Amino acid sequence: MATEEDVKQRQIVEDRARNISHNVRCTECGSQSIEDSQADVAVLLRRLIRDEIKSGKSDKEIYKKIEDNFGETVLYAPKFDIQTATIWLSPVIVGGVAAGVWAYQKHRQGTNVHIMALNLVRWVPLTPRDKETMIGIPTPPLLTRRWWWTVK
Repeated sequence: MATEEDVKQRQIVEDRARNISHNVRCTECGSQSIEDSQADVAVLLRRLIRDEIKSGKSDKEIYKKIEDNFGETVLYAPKFDIQTATIWLSPVIVGGVAAGVWAYQKHRQGTNVHIMALNLVRWVPLTPRDKETMIGIPTPPLLTRRWWWTVK
């Protein structure tokens, strides 16, 4: 008969094994974790993980062994290095370049933030005091569409 301590130990091993199995991709299925897959490779990997846990290895050591045997693509959470950094940071870089091009075009058009604000409130009814205040501010000229390749 299993003691309460043995049951707790088995539950800890099972929880660790499931956690690791959820983070490892099935090499046969590709889109499933080995925890969800019923492929032969997945069954063998789940058994390997449980055996490694029972032998006292840490999660990090188990991930390292799986990565060494099957490659980095088998892990759902790849390491953060130069190659993956370019993949993960490329959308931020592209967005920054696009924002820079947009800002440069607005600068080249001579767009003034105050004029843009006046355009936003042009159709808002003003009080007589507001009208007096705005009389001294010239109305913005009509902006013609300019393309980035035209020279000012």
